[in-house]
Amino acid sequence: MAPPPRRGHALALKSRQRTPGHHYNASFLSAADRAEIIAWLTVLRPLWEERYSKHFPPPPGQSQRRLLRPVYWLGNWQFACLDYYRPPKGVKNRCVQAEPFPPVLQRQVKKVEELARRMFRGPDMPPSWHLNTCLVNFYGNRLEDGRWVDTARVGEHKDFEPGPVASLSLGERALIQFVTSTRPGERDEVVLEQWLDDGALQLFGGAQWKEKTFHRVQRVDTRAGHLLPPEIPGFQTRRVNFTFRYVPDEHVMPFAQLSPEAREDVTPYVRTLAEGSAFFREALERAASLSRTPPRDEEAPERAPERAPPDPLPPPSKPGR
Repeated sequence: MAPPPRRGHALALKSRQRTPGHHYNASFLSAADRAEIIAWLTVLRPLWEERYSKHFPPPPGQSQRRLLRPVYWLGNWQFACLDYYRPPKGVKNRCVQAEPFPPVLQRQVKKVEELARRMFRGPDMPPSWHLNTCLVNFYGNRLEDGRWVDTARVGEHKDFEPGPVASLSLGERALIQFVTSTRPGERDEVVLEQWLDDGALQLFGGAQWKEKTFHRVQRVDTRAGHLLPPEIPGFQTRRVNFTFRYVPDEHVMPFAQLSPEAREDVTPYVRTLAEGSAFFREALERAASLSRTPPRDEEAPERAPERAPPDPLPPPSKPGR
């Protein structure tokens, strides 16, 4: 007797049949592209970010906390302490220009953008939409007080960036759920659940999946025994997820052009990134160069050229002439 099909495969088939606006491809990445991404990950230096900062302090009754997992961003970096990108109001000083996608990821982006433009039309596809930001999440076990703690789950949330969202998964498979909730934290109806396999693409968009539902990662398996690079002290990576989104280009700011408050809050992170990234070293140098340049209104006014004294006026004429 043939063994029953894997539950993840059955869910994948069901999702294709009943979920317009949601696409899943379990074998999107080729073996060669997967190997190239793994090689690129070995040189990456992810950050552990704190949730709050000097100019964005914790709400009353809460304290500073570190994010559950290390992260890296490409295209533009949305620091947690700047409260991410939250249109329509939270758009300025939120997205800091970051490193471009490596060639292997840029090739995947091109294929995903072509697919998305076939799937989505009208209000589901902003006119200038293109995937220009990528959050690289590292899911796994964190060392806490001498023991390994599973921190691979993610609670209910929405992606606020406009247009379709795409994710590529590496490593252990993960169970993602789309749920109807009036607010994060409530346990309401599961509209769709999908196992995300090693090398899989998930693409979703439209009001149903971006506005009417939240999504969450319920668990990440341990069955295959994946341990992925890079080496992160105190952390074991079982899964890496690349989430590609769109931020309007006018809302992406170079580090040197951030507000003074935002720049002060993220400078320690940028200095850490600069230790392993030429891009962020140049960003720091640019900001330092601009700070040494006196503003125009503090410069001495240009001296006007001296003019020769006017000729003496002729004597007044006598009356009667």
